[in-house]
Amino acid sequence: MTQRPEQASISKALEVATFAAGCFWCTEAVFDQLKGVVKVVSGYSGGNTANPSYEEVCTGDTGHAESIEITFDPSIISFKDLLQIFFTTHDPTTYNRQGGDVGTQYRSAVFYHNPDQEKTARQVIQEFNDSKVWKKPIVTEVVAYREFYKAEDYHQDYYAKNSRQPYCRVVIEPKIAKLREHYRERLKQ
Repeated sequence: MTQRPEQASISKALEVATFAAGCFWCTEAVFDQLKGVVKVVSGYSGGNTANPSYEEVCTGDTGHAESIEITFDPSIISFKDLLQIFFTTHDPTTYNRQGGDVGTQYRSAVFYHNPDQEKTARQVIQEFNDSKVWKKPIVTEVVAYREFYKAEDYHQDYYAKNSRQPYCRVVIEPKIAKLREHYRERLKQ
């Protein structure tokens, strides 16, 4: 297997971030393009049902949010950098919704893995609110990570496999365009 140049320099001290920002197809497509991101997995976090299916999560009854788990190299991209991109590429001011997707499963959340991640998340939210990046205050949940359940295989790498589908063009591509506009220097080659 041939390594990409950015993979050859990845350090052994990898970290994990878990975010929810509406549809996981969109969020995965954004974070998968960043230097220092080793892997992005779509799944479910923040609920009460073990191993929920997509159909169960879609009911809103499991308490889970569509989420992504990001494995990253902090020597290349920091948790704070990931948060800044997270808060720029989705609307963190809408409660239990992203665009046309409505329900608790589409909420905005940071599932922190340690006290440093919690502190950084709260700091970045304060910075965004103070600078009025968004007209309304951020309503993103900042809660302790409990579990992450990988979504079904057909949800993984969805944008990469289905970029010509109308949903991808209308919903995901504008988020990627925003990423490229604001964070071009952070993109993989």
